[in-house]
Amino acid sequence: MDQTVADLVERSAEANSALMRGEITKYYEVIPHTEDFLLMSPFGGKPTRASELTAERIEAMGRFFKNGTFEHELLQAYGSADMVVLAIIERPHVEVGGLPAQDWPLRVTLVYRREEAEWRLVHRHADPLVKGVSLERAAALARGEAD
Repeated sequence: MDQTVADLVERSAEANSALMRGEITKYYEVIPHTEDFLLMSPFGGKPTRASELTAERIEAMGRFFKNGTFEHELLQAYGSADMVVLAIIERPHVEVGGLPAQDWPLRVTLVYRREEAEWRLVHRHADPLVKGVSLERAAALARGEAD
């Protein structure tokens, strides 16, 4: 299992490095997704299911990220014969959605499932709360208050 985890950590870094450069095709080549993939993005809102990821939406994701670099830190890994969970801090520096380049540290959980001989990403959850927020700020976010 240790080698499987190491391989998935490396593939995750390679794929996300490509994504931060806007290379969406390479991202999906390095980390194929399951048919029941679920994304909980760092921007919140309704989770995105694989069935909602149309070709147009995937192309738009590639345009959303530009000129980025990527590093990450593995905090914890859990594994079984057919499932691996990675808890990671991602540290990209990237232009996102037309904004100037900045650091975008994220707390990320990745869940991989083995399908026959291939490991596929089944779930990604990310949030931008690496530095933490106060109880009051968390309560405001829970109420849907932006500021």
